[in-house]
Amino acid sequence: MSQVDLDEWPRDERLTRLLSYLAADSGNSRLRSDAARMALDCGEPKVSRDLLAGASAALDHRDLNVLGLAHLQLGEASAAARLFGKLVDEGVADPAIRFNFAWSLALEKQYDRAFELLDESVTAQLPQAAMLEVQLLHEKGEFDRAAEVARHHIGQFPEDIGLAAAVSVLALDIEDLELARASAIAGGQHPDALTTLGTLVLGEQQVDRALEHFNAAIARNESVPRAWVGRGLAELMLGDNAQAAVDLDRGAELFNDHIGSWIAAGWAHLIAGNLEDARSRFDRAFKIDDNFAESHGSLAVVDILEGKFEEAGKETAVALRLDRKCFSAGLAQALLTARSGDAKPAQSLFEKILAAPINDRGDTAATALTKLGLR
Repeated sequence: MSQVDLDEWPRDERLTRLLSYLAADSGNSRLRSDAARMALDCGEPKVSRDLLAGASAALDHRDLNVLGLAHLQLGEASAAARLFGKLVDEGVADPAIRFNFAWSLALEKQYDRAFELLDESVTAQLPQAAMLEVQLLHEKGEFDRAAEVARHHIGQFPEDIGLAAAVSVLALDIEDLELARASAIAGGQHPDALTTLGTLVLGEQQVDRALEHFNAAIARNESVPRAWVGRGLAELMLGDNAQAAVDLDRGAELFNDHIGSWIAAGWAHLIAGNLEDARSRFDRAFKIDDNFAESHGSLAVVDILEGKFEEAGKETAVALRLDRKCFSAGLAQALLTARSGDAKPAQSLFEKILAAPINDRGDTAATALTKLGLR
């Protein structure tokens, strides 16, 4: 048995009592198993892991599952995947074990392997597995199939908050606003549901309400990238450019490889007058996909504001070749047409264009470009 430091024993009286018995009878495997399970129930995954990890070769299937769950709760997805994979390989058919294996693989971004584990025998019994199936299809970009599966699972588990929240995020991306709103309401206080509600009311120009939803989502889970991006966009609409740049950066970092969020962060910095920081964000977007028109168009705008008109012309041409409707390339074209060989007039025109409304909702070029981060 792995040693547990007595000074680090938890405060729960039942668990403390069990650990004291185990200290007096360290070879008692049944007592060790009971203590590990109770530690997990008491929110002490480190104690649970330390009790079981040193004896993993001698553990039964139930204990291996407990150890795997402890690893998951400690953020050790790779170790958890090895344990759950061992159980599945040994023929354990429990749907919960297959879900745990799929979840740990998904955390490791092994989406295809995770998806293979979520057959109907798992998703029909566990709403969390149904939720994960929707999220994986969404992540893989299979939007039509994800929508079909989502509607099926909602019928199976109409009261599951996690599933409803996941469907609300998907519904935003497939632009089914009715489904997004209904699912977000059903998702209650789930961070993803709150983020969806924030995104919906932001689209209706209810900026203060949107901020309330995004703040509530972040208070519950600081790792939801859409909440940070949404809050940054709301702050930008209120004119708080500096804080908007900070929050959009956080959202982009959490997304990691979501190109739209890096473009949005770049525009927040550009609007705040931070050309160097803006360029670094646009460069990050370019590295993710050098065929994305808005990366080239956005870099062209930075070039213009720095007086690099020849480079800007080349970037603008590439952007328009990739997408004739590229918003940032259109802005770059307007700036190039008006230029007089000096960056100052370009800066003045840039600020005027950004502030001008582009539709009857009052959206400006600035908010249109940063909204890429929510797609």
